[in-house]
Amino acid sequence: MTGRHETDHRHGGRVKNPRAVVVVALLIVLAWLGIGGLGGQSVGKLSQVQKNDSSEFLPLSAESREVQQTAKKFTGSQALPLIVVATAEDGSTLTPDALAALGRLATDLPGLAVEGGSATVADYLTAPSVPMIPSEDGKAAMLVLSLDQTKSSTPDSAGERALGPIATVVGDAADEAASQTGLTAYVTGPAGYVADIVKAFAGIDGLLLGVTLGVVLLILLVVYRSPVLPFAVLLSAIFGLSLAGAIVYPLAKAGHIDLSGQSQGIMFILVVGAATDYALLLVARYKEELHEHESPWQAMKVAWRATVEPILASAATVILGLLCLLLADLGSTRGLGPVGAIGIVGALLASLTLLPALLVLGRRWIFWPAIPRPDHDGVTRHLDEIGTASPTTTPEGASAPARRATGWARLAGFVGRRPRATWVTTAVILLACAAFAPTFTAKGIQQSEVFLIDVASVSGQRVLEEHFDAGSGSPLTVIVPQDKSAQALALLDRTDGLTGAAAYTGVAGPPAGVPGAPTVQPKVVDGQVMLQATLDSQPDSPEAERLVRALRADLDTVTDQALVGGRAAEATDVNTTSNRDLLLIAPTITVLVFLVLMLLLRAVVAPLLLLVANLLSFGATLGVSAIAFNHVFRFGGADPTTILIGFVFLVALGVDYSIFLMTRAREETPKRGTQRGMLVALAVTGGVITSAGIVLAATFGALAVIPLLFLAQVAFIVAFGVLLDALVVRSLLVPAAVVDLGDRTWWPSALARRG
Repeated sequence: MTGRHETDHRHGGRVKNPRAVVVVALLIVLAWLGIGGLGGQSVGKLSQVQKNDSSEFLPLSAESREVQQTAKKFTGSQALPLIVVATAEDGSTLTPDALAALGRLATDLPGLAVEGGSATVADYLTAPSVPMIPSEDGKAAMLVLSLDQTKSSTPDSAGERALGPIATVVGDAADEAASQTGLTAYVTGPAGYVADIVKAFAGIDGLLLGVTLGVVLLILLVVYRSPVLPFAVLLSAIFGLSLAGAIVYPLAKAGHIDLSGQSQGIMFILVVGAATDYALLLVARYKEELHEHESPWQAMKVAWRATVEPILASAATVILGLLCLLLADLGSTRGLGPVGAIGIVGALLASLTLLPALLVLGRRWIFWPAIPRPDHDGVTRHLDEIGTASPTTTPEGASAPARRATGWARLAGFVGRRPRATWVTTAVILLACAAFAPTFTAKGIQQSEVFLIDVASVSGQRVLEEHFDAGSGSPLTVIVPQDKSAQALALLDRTDGLTGAAAYTGVAGPPAGVPGAPTVQPKVVDGQVMLQATLDSQPDSPEAERLVRALRADLDTVTDQALVGGRAAEATDVNTTSNRDLLLIAPTITVLVFLVLMLLLRAVVAPLLLLVANLLSFGATLGVSAIAFNHVFRFGGADPTTILIGFVFLVALGVDYSIFLMTRAREETPKRGTQRGMLVALAVTGGVITSAGIVLAATFGALAVIPLLFLAQVAFIVAFGVLLDALVVRSLLVPAAVVDLGDRTWWPSALARRG
C-alpha cells in the first residue's frame, strides 16, 4: 500500500480507506475468536447429550413403543438387560466350584460401587436379585441384571450416564471371578451392546476430528503449495464447527432435538468438508482476481460477489435436504436433519465472513511462495488453451493461439469436439453401474455385525447363541386383554421360534420360561396382562422380524387389542419406519433441489439436466456400493437408513459441483455463447472443483475410523459418490450435454433466445 488509497488498474477504481477494511476484518476475526471460545466448550460436551439406543428413536405410535409404555405399568420402570455370560476356557462342562463362584458373583454384583459416584449397582436395578442361570448343556451360565433404563441412561448433573461405568464395574468383577475358576466372562445383552456403542462413539471428539483435520490439511498443502493458506481454511472450518456446537448442545440438552453419536460424527464431517469446499471456491476466484487487480481488497470484493451466489445455493440445497429429514418418524434420522443443517450454517457463515477477513489481512502474501501478481493472465489463458484443444469452438476468423492446451483446458477441448459421444458413453456406463442398485441389501444389521472390531457384547452374544436360546435376556413381550390372555398364551406356546411363554406375575425370580420360575397368578393392570417368551433367534435377526410380523397377524385373530413388543419388535419397527421415511423424504428432497436449481439458474432445462445427472450418479453409486459390500467386504447387510442418508448427501450435497460449474457457465454465456462459455467454465473451475471433491470424499472417508458398520458404509457411499460427481458427472456428462444442447440449456430464460 503506497498511500491512503489504492488504485485498481483494471477498472480505474479506487479503494477508499483501506485501513477501515483492515479494522473491519480484525473485528470479524475477534468476533469469531469469541464464538470459538464459547462454542469449543459446547463441542466438547456434545457426547453428554447423545442418545444411542435405537428404541428411544421410535415414534410413540410404533407398536413396540406402545408396549414399552404399557410395560412400565407392570414393572414400574423400563428394563434394560445387562447379561454376564461365562463359559469354560476349554469348552468343558462347568464344575461345581465354577458355578458356586458365579453364584457368589450374582450375590455380590448389586453391592458393587459404581465408579464416579456413591451409588451401587443395586440403585439402578429394577429387581433386587440377580439370577444365575446355567445352560442346559452345562457348559455356560448367565447372570441377568435388569437395569432401569431411565436411571442408567439419563445424564446426571455433570452430564455423565451411569450405564458405561456399570458395564465396566460388572465386567471387571466378572473377569476377576471367572479367572479364578478357569472361565471366560463377557458382558453382553442390550445394555452391554449400548455401552459398547457409546464407547465406540467416544472417539468422535478426538480421533475422528483429528483424523479429519489432518487429512484436509495434507490435501490443502498439496493443492495450495503454501504453508500458510491451508491453516486459514482450517481455521474457518474449526470456528464454523464451534458455532454449530454452541447451537446444537443447548438444543439437545433441552430435548428439542435428538443427538446420536452418528449424527454428531456426521455433523463434524459435514462442517469440515463443506467449509473447505466453500473455501476452495472462494480462494480460487480470489486468486484469479488477484491476477486482474492490484488491490487485494478489490480482488476480494469481486471474488466474494462472484462466489456468494453459488455458495449460498449450494448451502441451501444441503440445508433444505437435511431439513427434509424432519419429516422422518425415526428419531435418529429426524435428529440428523437440524443437527446437520446447523453445521452447514456454521460452515457457511465462517466461509463467507471469517475466511475473507483472514485472506484480506494476509493480502497476497498468504499465498506464499506462489504469490499471484496482477499480470492479467487469468481467464485469457484458458480461452487460448481451449482454442488450441478445440478448433471447432474457436470464434470464426480468430487467429490460432500460440498456447498449447494442458490439463482441464485439454479436457474441455475434448468435450467440445465430441459432446454427444461423451455424454452418451458416460450415461451408459453410469446406467450399467446403477443396474446393480437393486442388489443393495438394507434390511437391518444384526448386533453381531454392527461393530467392525471384536467387542465383549458381540462375543458374549455368540456364546449365548451357542449355549442358550439366542433371544435369552431380551424376551418378546405381548400385551393382551385379561379375558384373551389364555388364548394368546396358547398361541405363543405353539408358535415355532418361541420357547418358555409365560404371563408376567410381578414376583421376583428367574425370567419367564426359565426352569424354577414360580407358578403365580398373572399381574393384571388396567384389565391387561403382559406375556413374555424367549426367541430361538437373535432379536434383531431376519428370522425374528419374520416371526414378529407373523405373530402380530396371528394375534389379531385372537384380539385386535394385542400389542407385540420387546427388542425383536423394536428392530422390526425400526426397519418399517426407516422404509417409510425413505419413500417420503427422497422425493421431497428431489423436488426441493430442483426448485433451488431453477431459482439459481433462472431456467428449467438446465436444472432438469443437473437433477437427472445427479440421480443417475446416485444410482450408479448405490450399484457399485452393492457390489463392494456384497462381494468385496462381504458385509451381512446394511441399516435401512443407509440409503436415505446416502441419498441426502449425494443428491443435496453432490449437486454442489454442478452448481459451481453451471453458475460459472451462466456467467460466461452472455460474453462467449453457451458452448464456449461452458468449456471455459469447465477449464476454469476444473481444478478447484476436483480439489473440493477430493476433500469432501476424504472427510467422509474419515468416518471409517469409528469402528461401526453403519458409518463405514456411509463413508464409502458418500466418498465414492462425491468423487463420481466431481470427476465424471461434472467433468464429462454435464458439460458434454450442455454443449450438445446449446442455448436450449437455458430455456425459458433470455439466454436461450440469443441465437
